[in-house]
Amino acid sequence: MSDQTIPGSDVGETGTANGSQLRSVLVDTILNLEELEPGLYRAIHHWKTLTGRLYGGQVVGQALVAASHTVSPQLHVHSLHCYFLKFGTRKHPVLYKVHNVRDGKSFSTRSVQASQDGVAIFTMMASFHITEESPFQHQYSMPHVPKPHELKSDRELVDTYVKHAPISSQMKAMVEKQLTREIDVEFRRIDPMRLFMRSPTEPQMRIWVKAKDKIGEDMRMHQCVAAYLSDYFLAMSQTLPFRHIKLGQIASLDHSIWFHCPFRTDEWMLYECESPRTGAARGISLGRLWQEDGKLVATVAQEAVLRPQL
Repeated sequence: MSDQTIPGSDVGETGTANGSQLRSVLVDTILNLEELEPGLYRAIHHWKTLTGRLYGGQVVGQALVAASHTVSPQLHVHSLHCYFLKFGTRKHPVLYKVHNVRDGKSFSTRSVQASQDGVAIFTMMASFHITEESPFQHQYSMPHVPKPHELKSDRELVDTYVKHAPISSQMKAMVEKQLTREIDVEFRRIDPMRLFMRSPTEPQMRIWVKAKDKIGEDMRMHQCVAAYLSDYFLAMSQTLPFRHIKLGQIASLDHSIWFHCPFRTDEWMLYECESPRTGAARGISLGRLWQEDGKLVATVAQEAVLRPQL
């Protein structure tokens, strides 16, 4: 299972003008793996969630890094399908074992198993495709939303909330703890009041998102960063109609991504998340990542366990 953590804000100004600090934190630390032997990799750096459990998006991103190391450079992932088997912990390294399932003329397939202390916590199948041109092209239209520069950052929203909202000292302490976390991602919410409102609302979230500073020119790294970002808000869309019910547990069960075309994660992308159904202690969420120019670059799907507080 993957721990679902709501990013508190885009605080922690770790980036520099030339982007070197971002690479040292996001690329060279959070998604960095040590090769122990061919097909076996170890991750020792974990993003600090408030629960002490591993953030599921980091496990997906690291697993994709591991799989990408084992395929030809001209291949890029077009889809991945994951299951979260058990909560991971930040106390121990994660080992990623990659198995070469098949290498074909146009596609290559890899399986990845992540484990801690000899126990499997995550498994992924990923398929890689050589670039091909095709006359068959269409896509949905991107929703009309305000541009990111027209919206306040999460830091600005939370600062205003703490200063002016009638909240308890306990809630204020929790928000301030969120603000101390270093998050190497920027967010701009289309409907910012959903960050604080307690009344039920539609199971839909639209958020502009991008990595801070520059990632580089490696498209495969942008795909790994997108995998890392994709788990941030998706399952939380399931909870929006039930703000009147105290949440006991929410955890990702599975996670799938389809990558459609090249993109950059250090430029603004609109993450459109919605939940078409919940029931039987499970909910399904769908997500779309759009470039600012309206191009659909990735589609995401996730099922999560959703239980009330007893």
